[in-house]
Amino acid sequence: MSENLTLPAPQGTTGTSAENLLEVKGLTKHFPIYGGFPIRRKVGAVQAVDGVDLTVGVAESVGLVGESGCGKSTTGRLITRLLEPTAGTITYAGQDITHASRRQLAPVRSEIQMIFQDPYSSLNPRQTVGSIIKSPMEVNGIEPEGGREKKVRELLELVGLNPEHYNRFPHEFSGGQRQRIGVARALALNPKLIVADEPVSALDVSIQAQVVNLLKEVQKELGIAFLFIAHDLAVVRHFSQRVAVMYLGKVVEVGDRESIYNGPRHPYTHALLSAVPEVSAEEDAGRERIRLSGDVPSPIHPPSGCRFRTRCWKAQDKCATEEPPLVQLSGNRDGHLTACHFPEDPTTQRDEDVVLDPALRSLEESASED
Repeated sequence: MSENLTLPAPQGTTGTSAENLLEVKGLTKHFPIYGGFPIRRKVGAVQAVDGVDLTVGVAESVGLVGESGCGKSTTGRLITRLLEPTAGTITYAGQDITHASRRQLAPVRSEIQMIFQDPYSSLNPRQTVGSIIKSPMEVNGIEPEGGREKKVRELLELVGLNPEHYNRFPHEFSGGQRQRIGVARALALNPKLIVADEPVSALDVSIQAQVVNLLKEVQKELGIAFLFIAHDLAVVRHFSQRVAVMYLGKVVEVGDRESIYNGPRHPYTHALLSAVPEVSAEEDAGRERIRLSGDVPSPIHPPSGCRFRTRCWKAQDKCATEEPPLVQLSGNRDGHLTACHFPEDPTTQRDEDVVLDPALRSLEESASED
């Protein structure tokens, strides 16, 4: 289905916030592949992130979702400058930090913090909880009022842990408690932006809600902006005000929470949302099921044109020759951008399931005949 295009906001301005704390344009990260003997030479590159445009407003929570291997975590590490970008620009509070030196980054480091995915490997097992949370303050030479130990105990209480556990070691805590320690460490320097890299994916389902609610309370009380990276769409919907969808190193759709979840336009977003179960059996029965065939293509040799075309049920010749721009389609809300030549109807309802995998289709047909 083709549609008329309306004039979009300037490309890269994907938010509705009046003031952007973080602005990313054309962010790219290629990891070189070396081969040959006896002289090693570059023979290719893994295109982990390839031209990402994203914004995060002051005190705004933005979700970044997609399949495993699509470049979400790499994007987060580029934004926090744990990795050096290959191309593109990262602007924080009006300052270009794309290739800033360690000395230039020093004033910014305290304002951009990260919560890591694995609460078991992100904490030093040889240090006490007090030392782990206190370390950022020591590195940055910060002496809070009342001393660092008092500040650490206040942070432990803020994240729902007992301040008396100051001298305990990480192995004495559960996974959910360890992630709370990671949150306390991220809050130690009073940051303005936190990149949360799948902060609940390694936790039990019963604990995930507690940690997400904690982050939501912290975001609301302290006015911290969040880039919330996850593959669980239900968690992102609960936490984020805006959502960006990534596929194979590129952002394919971005918009506010309601427009993305209730009216997705990109086929990939449509497929992702169709896999999220509804609480109500009646609502779940009326929704379509889209089962994508094949695996995500290799980021070493991504498809030409639209990268999703090899798994898309709407792909045509144009999709192989022209890469769709990230633009606002007619009928979309302001700030809802989609990169697709033949976008979906803005609905998640359909009369029957769409089965794209030939193996699954044959199984279902044989089952219906029996």
